[in-house]
Formats: sequence, C-alpha cells, structure tokens
Amino acid sequence: MTSSRKNKTLFIDKEAASALELVAHSLLLPVTKLMSKKESDAVLKSGLIDGKSFPFPFILAPSGKKNEEVIESLQAGEEVDIICDSEPFATLIVDETYKIDPKERVKHIYGTDDLSHPGVMATMKRLGSWAISGEYKLSNKKENSCKKRIQAAKELIGAKHTTALVMAANPLHRAHERLIRQTLETTDLLVIFLLKPYDSANLAYDIRKEALEFFINNFLPKNRVVIVPLENSYIFAGYNEIIIDAIVAKNYGCDRLTIGRNHAGLGMFYDCNSNKSIIDRVTGIDIEITVASEYVYCDQCTTLVSKNTCPHGQHHQISYHADSILELLEAGLLPPAVLMRKEISAFILSKLIPNRFKNLEKLYYDTFPVKGLLEEHSEKDFYLELMKLYQTTSLT
Repeated sequence: MTSSRKNKTLFIDKEAASALELVAHSLLLPVTKLMSKKESDAVLKSGLIDGKSFPFPFILAPSGKKNEEVIESLQAGEEVDIICDSEPFATLIVDETYKIDPKERVKHIYGTDDLSHPGVMATMKRLGSWAISGEYKLSNKKENSCKKRIQAAKELIGAKHTTALVMAANPLHRAHERLIRQTLETTDLLVIFLLKPYDSANLAYDIRKEALEFFINNFLPKNRVVIVPLENSYIFAGYNEIIIDAIVAKNYGCDRLTIGRNHAGLGMFYDCNSNKSIIDRVTGIDIEITVASEYVYCDQCTTLVSKNTCPHGQHHQISYHADSILELLEAGLLPPAVLMRKEISAFILSKLIPNRFKNLEKLYYDTFPVKGLLEEHSEKDFYLELMKLYQTTSLT
C-alpha cells in the first residue's frame, strides 16, 4: 500500500476479473488499461484503438449500490482496492470516473438491449451506471503458463504457422473432430481455446477438457496441438465475439484463426456480388481468418461431409447440434456413434450419472460375452460394450 490510510474498496465478480486479467497479461492489446470517457467515445465512434479493431470500450462499471457510491466519491489519483470472491484482486489508481448508460453498453456488446436476450439480461444485472478508469495492478499476478506452452510447442516442431480454434466442445462430437483435423492439414501447430463459460448450461470444463485430451492423445499428432482454457466472459458475447477471438489469438502468438461457418457471431450476408461478414470489419490485426465448412452426415454419401461438396439435399443430411447431443447424454442415452465417438460418449455419461447401476458387475457379466475371469469394470466399460451391441447388425 502507498498510504497508511485504508483505501476505498470495489467488489467485482469472476467474470469482470477474467477480463481484467486478459488485459494485465497483454492478451487484449491494443487495450492496456480501463478507458476514460474520451477514449470510450473515440472507440464507439471509430471501432478502433491505435488503428486496430476493438469493438467497444473496455471499462469497469460494477453493479451494486455500494460500488456506485464508492466510484462516485473517488478523486483522480486516489488508490482503490478491488476485491473478487472476498480476496484482494487488484489495486487501481483513479484517472477518472464517469456515468454510463447500461442499456447503451449492452447494445454495443450484443447489438440489442432486448431483455429477452439471455446475454443482455445477465450483463444488465452486472452493470452499474458509474465507470472507473485508470492503471491497475493485479495483487497476485502469475505468469501466463499457456503462453510459454505455446512458445515451447512452436520451438519443438519449428512451427511456421500457428492456428487458433475457439470451441466449447459441449460436448465434443464428430463435426468438431473433422474441423480439428481439417485445420491441422493446413497448419503446423493448432491451439484450441477451450471455453469456460460462467453458466451451468454446460458440461463441466474438466469433463470437456478430458474428452478433448483423449481425442488428441489417441487420434492426432499430439505434439502439434495445445489446449488453452479461455474464460468466456461477457466481452466475448454477441456479434463482436469473432473480433475479440482474433485479438486474443493474435496476442497468444497465433497467425491464423479458423471459425466454423455456423458460428453464432459470423453473420454472413451477401453484398455487391460477394459474401460479407463481421470478419470484413477487422482492421489492423495481423491474423488470417478462415471460415471453415459446415459438416454434416449424409446418408447417401454414408460419411461425414462438407455441405460445400455434398450434392444431396438436407433431407439426406444430419446436422451436428451440440445442444441436442448434450440433451441425449443428460437423459442418460448414448448418442449414436455417427454423432459422437463411443469412447467419449461413454466417458461423459459415466461422469454425468455416476453410480447409476445397482449391481454393475452382475449386469456386465449377464449382458456381454466375457472371458470367464472375474474382472472389475467401470461404468465407462459398460457403456462401451453396450455401444458395441447397438452397432451389431447381423440380426437387424
């Protein structure tokens, strides 16, 4: 502390903290600090910072009556403590405080202020009407180990090109696998940014990460793939998500970014005899952005295909909707192997519904052919054997 007098205190949540950490680790460059009113207005007008794309002002305006009273009372040059989850998170030297309109703020992020939009509603609850700007320092700043892992992987294989993929893998299905393989075909090193959302409508991050690691370790050249956790805070939401993804990927050392054609933030449209998207607004960020094909299973081609190359209509195609596949798993059903690799669905189901069977060993020996030896079997083993029976066709 620079003063013996107790500093005033602001309280923030993990979502705000994760955004502040990105800036502290230079992962949102050209952003380097919380913006003043003048800087915020300039970004809103141009969509640029130092000639580089940034879609909205980077500000801190935490909700809560106490927070707003504190911010309103602060003077330039004053030091304020920032607390997250009852722990010291950062100290900030006040440059300026100013009022904002929370509805305008969410409109800049999501493109709408309609409260029926789940993201808008969640963000409005977190926003106050007073913002604070200035330089801040994290209380317990740790070195970003992911940056080091990416650099080490580059050096190990002599990578000339490093491509980023941002995905939730919620859950990891066959179309994800094809997208990963296709991206690896055209790059030396692949960095998969695995999203860590703040809501409960997802598989736990550890489950998704383990499933992705299984696929990488068993079916890919694992020295060419790096997984990086990416906390999916509100700044990644809405129609500007791809711009923020590109900025973070570039600052992690990637020179390419691949996104799926069905990405929610892509917003493809047709103008002047050519396809346009949010990508065409990216300025000053030295990263090549590629839009990958949408993959489907075609019952005529009898394989996973790109919509760009399959001549058969939608009535022959199965799309890969992660939310529907997850719904099957949450209902305790094994998705067909054409949708998900059986080892992954068996693993996820065993995690989602642990200790499901009263007498697993008896059920296992009564249902499947065995070698006659008593062996222990896990629920994952049971699901794998069950999937084999589902795929038996001689009697069907």
